[in-house]
Amino acid sequence: MITLRVNGQTHQLDVDPNMPLLWAIRENLHLSGTKFGCGMAQCGACTVHLNGSPIRSCVTPVSAVAGGEITTIEGIGGGDDLHVVQQAWIAEQVPQCGYCQSGQIMSAVALLENNPNPDDEAIDQAMAGNICRCGMYGRIRKAIKVAAGGDVQMFDPADLQEEVQHG
Repeated sequence: MITLRVNGQTHQLDVDPNMPLLWAIRENLHLSGTKFGCGMAQCGACTVHLNGSPIRSCVTPVSAVAGGEITTIEGIGGGDDLHVVQQAWIAEQVPQCGYCQSGQIMSAVALLENNPNPDDEAIDQAMAGNICRCGMYGRIRKAIKVAAGGDVQMFDPADLQEEVQHG
């Protein structure tokens, strides 16, 4: 049995200790926000936090994280209570295909928790392990700066509906 603490809840899992954390999260805990990308810790789609630091869950065995505090994309905000980084992602329309975005957001959250006002170099360094096939790096950097500044203007779908109706 492996004991994992994920998003504030403790889980007992009867899994192989060498099972990658990614698969325990997705298959055993049914949290599908963390994505499989490359399986070699090169793309960042599987990024989660372990005790507040970003790690690649595709290559991290569950035995290595037992007793630690794991946070997935589902644990940083949800519903009407979005994390400021999630709000900035929406406001700046960061995602194109969206596949890599949970890993991107998890890396950005960790960056801002350690450096609340990062410059371009700090952003580039923190986000270097996250690949976006759609090339949204400029939008990602802008959203991180917006989140850091706390000046997030949320997109309201009602505004779009009114604009469509009234031209």
